[in-house]
Amino acid sequence: MVKATSTVQVRSKRPAHGVRGVIDEITIRDLGVIAEAVLPLGAGFTAVTGETGAGKTMVVQALGLLTGERAVAGQVRVGSAQSWVEGRWRVPLQSAVAERVRDAGGDIDEVPGGGATGGDETGGSGGARGAGGGVLGELILSRSVSGEGRSRAIVGGRSAPVGVLSELGERLVVVHGQSDQLRLRSSTAQREALDRFAGPEFAQIFGEFSEAYRTWRELQTELDTLVSQRDERIREAEALRVAVGEIEVLAPQQGEDAALAERANRLTNLEDLRVAAAAAREAVSSEELDGRADVVSLIDGALRQLERVQSHDAALEPIVESLASASFLVAEISSQLSSYLAELDTDGGAELDDVQERRAELSVLARKYGPSLDDVIEYFATAGPRLLELDNDSDRIEELSDSLAERAGIVDALAADLTAARSEAAARLSALVSTELAALAMGGSQLLVDVSAGEELTAYGHDTVQFLLAAHEGAEARPLGRGASGGELSRIMLAIEVVLAASDPVPTFVFDEVDAGVGGASAIEIGRRLARLAEDAQVIVVTHLAQVAAFATNHLSVVKDSDGSVTQSSVQQLHGESRVAEMARLLSGLPDSESGLAHARELLELARGERV
Repeated sequence: MVKATSTVQVRSKRPAHGVRGVIDEITIRDLGVIAEAVLPLGAGFTAVTGETGAGKTMVVQALGLLTGERAVAGQVRVGSAQSWVEGRWRVPLQSAVAERVRDAGGDIDEVPGGGATGGDETGGSGGARGAGGGVLGELILSRSVSGEGRSRAIVGGRSAPVGVLSELGERLVVVHGQSDQLRLRSSTAQREALDRFAGPEFAQIFGEFSEAYRTWRELQTELDTLVSQRDERIREAEALRVAVGEIEVLAPQQGEDAALAERANRLTNLEDLRVAAAAAREAVSSEELDGRADVVSLIDGALRQLERVQSHDAALEPIVESLASASFLVAEISSQLSSYLAELDTDGGAELDDVQERRAELSVLARKYGPSLDDVIEYFATAGPRLLELDNDSDRIEELSDSLAERAGIVDALAADLTAARSEAAARLSALVSTELAALAMGGSQLLVDVSAGEELTAYGHDTVQFLLAAHEGAEARPLGRGASGGELSRIMLAIEVVLAASDPVPTFVFDEVDAGVGGASAIEIGRRLARLAEDAQVIVVTHLAQVAAFATNHLSVVKDSDGSVTQSSVQQLHGESRVAEMARLLSGLPDSESGLAHARELLELARGERV
């Protein structure tokens, strides 16, 4: 187990806010106690305050709906047919989010005057983030929930599955509410967070390991297939050997079956063909001297008659020419019929037997390896190479075994490098987060990052990573979420997020009641750390502590109307004295208490001085 051994302050030097995209505004209608409200947010640290039951947490619920969380009918305001929320984001036009929106058929409008940014928001699967940037665009997401619990999502002006909102939400927003401490609860997410924190040198080692592991797995899969299917492949090889032998003996040719069918038909009807051809030749040009008129004689007679008188009428000339052509054509037909009769076999019986036998043999091949003769020929063309491959199984198994042994050594060595790098990063992460916890009213608490190298090798190495919390010195370290209250868990997550923000920036963090159970100096430290986190990301906090709200760069107050509802006019963006009065109310419960007002001004001055 790796324990914290040092105290190091973390302050990111990365540019903030517009780099990865922020929520500019959220509009809420008929959600819980909120009849209608527009919340101006924007970059930096936004604090949302208000009386108990005024609907502050509806902000968190609205964001949950916009990021694909499950909708329930109970969220719809009493007396309304449906709830509706809309969020307006500014995101780089060249980013993973923008690409996913376009894939879903939605649009992102370029923001007038939107300049180039220095990075991309959350990138690929598992929370990986990449650099990028570009001109900013406005992305609009909306969601409606009916009184029956049915919901509809709109992404960039186009209807889309709620799952698309979930995908976008993973890249845009991390919510830490009393029941939403999910981001770093799983061992997988904790390993991914540690890997990103470990930095570029670890990423290079991991890339080399991943390539070696992929090759090793491909070789192992091929070997497992060859071994597990050995008997089946032997049977396949024997069947192919028989087939290749049978086909080679007969050596069928392309289109041979059709040619044989045509030849068999001719031989079967040989006598009929001979009789018909002879009769036709006699009719065209008879060789018998029996006085019968044939076509040649008739045409020749007609031609002689017209030639005798054609000098008397020029109109006969074309007719004479046509008769002359006909005479030539008929003579040609007579010659062809004579040739055809000469070519007809006098005895086709023996050949017919041979043809029918060949057809029967080819038919057997077609039934076994067809269904057509062309299929048989194609099967033969592929059977040879496949048989060669199967016959070489033993050689391939030996070759794969040697390659695997070599690759296994490489993969194990790289996996050991991963373990060493993770362990070193775990010590740093443990120390930094434990330092943050000490300032968040959790003195004596330690985050312990346990890196355990097991026997099983996965695509991520041998390691299992687990974040453990020792609640006080000497206490048993337990997994996150066990033994910690909701407010404590929010503070733990805040400490982790502040440390990770420098290496693993997320566009927007939302904290609900992160300050539960603390006050005084500890609350001021929470405010400081939220302000620090806001240097790298947009931060939205629902709070009841003035010490936290003082560090916000944007302060929203939610107030119930006299009828218990929250309307458009009930959400106010506080400035100047109105903010001082709200801070005094948070401190003393009295917005016009002189001591409360003085303390509020003192807090605001303190926070303002630290931001300068």
